[in-house]
Amino acid sequence: MSEVPPATRDLLDFIAASPTPWHAVENVEERLRRAGYVEVREHDPSWNLDPGQRGWVTRAGGSIVAFRMGNKPSLEAGMRIVAAHTDSPNLRLKPHPDRQRHGYATLGVEPYGGVLLHTWLDRDLGISGRVSTRSADRRIETRLISVNRPICRIPSLAIHLNRGVNKDGLCLNAQDHLPPIWALSGDSPEALPDIRTFLAAELDVTAEAVLGFELCLHDIQPPTVSGLTGEFIHAPRLDNLGSCHPAVAALLTTDDLGCEATAVVALFDHEEIGSRTNRGAASSFLRDVLTRLAGGTRQALSRTVPRSFMASTDMAHGVHPNYPDKHDGEHRPVLGQGPALKTHHQWKYATDSEAMAVFRGLCQDANVPLQEFVSRSDMPCGSTVGPIIATELGLRAVDVGNPMLSMHSIREMASSQDPPHLQKALEHLFQAARL
Repeated sequence: MSEVPPATRDLLDFIAASPTPWHAVENVEERLRRAGYVEVREHDPSWNLDPGQRGWVTRAGGSIVAFRMGNKPSLEAGMRIVAAHTDSPNLRLKPHPDRQRHGYATLGVEPYGGVLLHTWLDRDLGISGRVSTRSADRRIETRLISVNRPICRIPSLAIHLNRGVNKDGLCLNAQDHLPPIWALSGDSPEALPDIRTFLAAELDVTAEAVLGFELCLHDIQPPTVSGLTGEFIHAPRLDNLGSCHPAVAALLTTDDLGCEATAVVALFDHEEIGSRTNRGAASSFLRDVLTRLAGGTRQALSRTVPRSFMASTDMAHGVHPNYPDKHDGEHRPVLGQGPALKTHHQWKYATDSEAMAVFRGLCQDANVPLQEFVSRSDMPCGSTVGPIIATELGLRAVDVGNPMLSMHSIREMASSQDPPHLQKALEHLFQAARL
């Protein structure tokens, strides 16, 4: 078996510990804290922004911006920004999920983002997220919860009851076919399981104290290395924790190199549902933080932006050996051959020719292989946080990401060799004095 890079092993551990965006942010915070970063808050009247100062700020639990002040003022050296997103498509519990169906206790769920629904069938599913409770002194406390054991399952329909499924395809109705089973309902209504009672037991509070929750189902099967020689990784949430991890790792790796430019890693929640929320990439969050880092005024930020550069990092579609016609013939990224630059002339991606040249030069300097992705002209194209941020701030930017297969499946696939490639390219971005 070929050697799996330590960065890849660490990525898999990070994914396993991050079943939800809130857990991902919590784990990023812990890595930053261990590296000497200091948490600041949006409502703090002032932040310590001396040269070399390192910190982070969060919003609404699912989004985080980490920064390291450069040795030169941002007005002179600009900023080097890496953006990604913490959320992934999944199934989330409804506010009143408890229901009884033909002797079974099931949970009402709603798809979050573009879920590849059939991949959620016949999986051992846990429940994780965040729960808000009210204490005896009327304080609201929000706590994370992770139940990483097989609590529920969405069983598929036997072929004997759906004879045409292999010929006609599987069609799932999200309302009727996706509620997972988590218990037998029994004969007594009092014996029915209740989500609030379940959460109260897990958190050691009363059921009456549970006033709100955001809960995600997730596959409890851990990430793994696979392939004949260990060339692949299989894991949930590679889109897009597979970009969050190298972004943070690149920031921490370059901490002691005396970089001139201010380095920023911005990880957003809600990309999978359009980013237009109070914590998404279209919110004021990043602009508010960058304004403070630039000197506290809008004019200071507007003067900093022309000297700045952003890499929007989101996983890319690798060519599928069984469906090669789904790719443009000249733009077919292959797993294991480095990250892919993504372009789209209708601006679904933020890359233009100048920014492409800048990033390509960085990869050449770093000895990082680089591929390109362009969608077929007769197929719609997805998007990222890149165009949103570039439009809002006027930043030069590229969209780039490691190629993968099974995007938006409950369990995705990528190369074990590509995570260090992207991390190395981002390290060179943070170190670049002039772009």
